Amino acid sequence: MKKLDRYILFKYITTFLFCILLFTTIVVVVDMSEKTDDFSKSGLSAYQLLTDYYMGFIPRIDAMLFPLFVFISVIFFTSKMAERSEVVAILSSGVSFRRYLLPFFLGGVFLSVMLWLGYQYVVPTANRKWANFEKKYIDVNFAANAENSSYKQNIYFRIDTNTYAGIKGYDTISKSGSNISVQRFLNNKMVYNLRATNFHWDTVIQRWSLNNVLERKINEISEEVTNSPKLVVNYSFKPVDLRKDSYLKDQLSTKDLNAFIIKERMRGSEMLNTLEVERYNRDAIPISVLILTLIGAVLASRRVRGGSGFHLALGVVISVFYILFSRFSVVFATKGDFTPLLASWTPNIIFGILAVYLYKKAPK
Repeated sequence: MKKLDRYILFKYITTFLFCILLFTTIVVVVDMSEKTDDFSKSGLSAYQLLTDYYMGFIPRIDAMLFPLFVFISVIFFTSKMAERSEVVAILSSGVSFRRYLLPFFLGGVFLSVMLWLGYQYVVPTANRKWANFEKKYIDVNFAANAENSSYKQNIYFRIDTNTYAGIKGYDTISKSGSNISVQRFLNNKMVYNLRATNFHWDTVIQRWSLNNVLERKINEISEEVTNSPKLVVNYSFKPVDLRKDSYLKDQLSTKDLNAFIIKERMRGSEMLNTLEVERYNRDAIPISVLILTLIGAVLASRRVRGGSGFHLALGVVISVFYILFSRFSVVFATKGDFTPLLASWTPNIIFGILAVYLYKKAPK
């Protein structure tokens, strides 16, 4: 690595760190002002708010805005280099434009890998901490039957290819519920039926414990009825599978998310597209860091009238279009027939093509 590479990489990383620190501070101040009433009602100390809420909120919001922080950072420090004629001097010394972009590429790869690792390990844990606080202290101020309420009603799903279950009510915090029914079919005929007045998850034996159970085993010409005060069963679904709130997908590690998607696909879940979009985004968003780095470097390397102000304005416009493409893709995938894989990668494909076009048209 030559002195030029170290110089550009140093500018890249330090500007990015300053940018993420500045914007994180602004976001935290705005969020704090919006939730002042909720914080005061919670009765928590400042230390508890920091550890129970903001230690989850800050990694979550930084991961969400990470590509935009990178893009603005590259635009800012590269345009300053162009203003001081440093880019012209570098290219005039015989360095090719491709070689000039090498440190930008290396920096983009480094930050992409860092964000990818964050999505695999750090962000799900932070989301879990943030979501637990939201459900306990923020969502409680809204309707009791809100989407993210801990009490779920009228849950219906498929346990396996022949077995279906229905639950009248289930509390995700206590992991207990009421009125569960299980039906098994064979050749379009019911062969087994179970009903229990209440049930709960036994954390010691990792099984479901059912109370006041009525079982019916139906044969061709007769049926066998069994009453049990208590029955321990090992169903394929776990407490996490009964959570249908919008926080769930963000809290699962990638390994757990993959396993959960397989189960939900088998059950024909209506939230399958949302889960798949989340899974594919964990790979697609880190790649966008590299793409936006190259776009920012190519755009800001050319000295124009208006200097860094023009470049920053152009960067904001491109960022807005990137966010719009991302949001539209997600909406079409979760609410329409757009493929989740294509929805996650469409912004990268479009802006990847833009990056290649700008590179071809850039002054050499």
